[in-house]
Amino acid sequence: MIILGIETATLQVGCAVGGVEGALASFTATRGRRHAETLVPAVQFVCAQAQVDLDEVSVVAVDVGPGLFTGLRVGVATAKALALALRVPMVGLSSLDLLAFALHHTDGLIATVVDARRGEVFAAMYRPVPGGVQRVAEPRVCSPGDLAGELMAMGEDCLLVGDGAVRYASSFDDARHLSIADGAFAHPSPAALVQLAHARAVREEFVQPSELEPMYLRKADAEINWERRARV
Repeated sequence: MIILGIETATLQVGCAVGGVEGALASFTATRGRRHAETLVPAVQFVCAQAQVDLDEVSVVAVDVGPGLFTGLRVGVATAKALALALRVPMVGLSSLDLLAFALHHTDGLIATVVDARRGEVFAAMYRPVPGGVQRVAEPRVCSPGDLAGELMAMGEDCLLVGDGAVRYASSFDDARHLSIADGAFAHPSPAALVQLAHARAVREEFVQPSELEPMYLRKADAEINWERRARV
């Protein structure tokens, strides 16, 4: 079973291809925010590196967010188009789940924090379990200060991960039991996407392209601005 994973929820554009052995090839780029221009050539590149023809792909996996609106729209639309063209099912995974999974070998609470712009973050909380992580607080949008206050009130060691944690690091400096993961983990991993998607595919936890939707958690900036103008 060959999985093609597409990840565009943050400033990073990424993709990977692999199967039961994990990712055979992966690609990431974080400069320029040129998701649409970068993604399709990146898919072609990882397939060539893995010596996999596109028609050998049996499942298309995609990061469904939460994340930046434009990146999510590009990634989900491209993934759906590929799945429809190849006539294969899809697996959708959360950007927050992917960030937490990269740290499943750690101890204690994990808080995943994705930059939502406008002074807000998308966040969720997890605890390591054998072989992965378990979500203990549902994804939400909040201010970095509110998240920091909640974590400080819990009073336990917590590792924060994600580009939101990096960008708003000063919001978490006041609590000794809060630490921020290395910047290498700041974006969801397309290789982790392939690994987690393969596990779901084995259990046949598929979704059809027409049923897969991004997890936005809030309205797009353009929609919010339009509503503001309409109220004036």
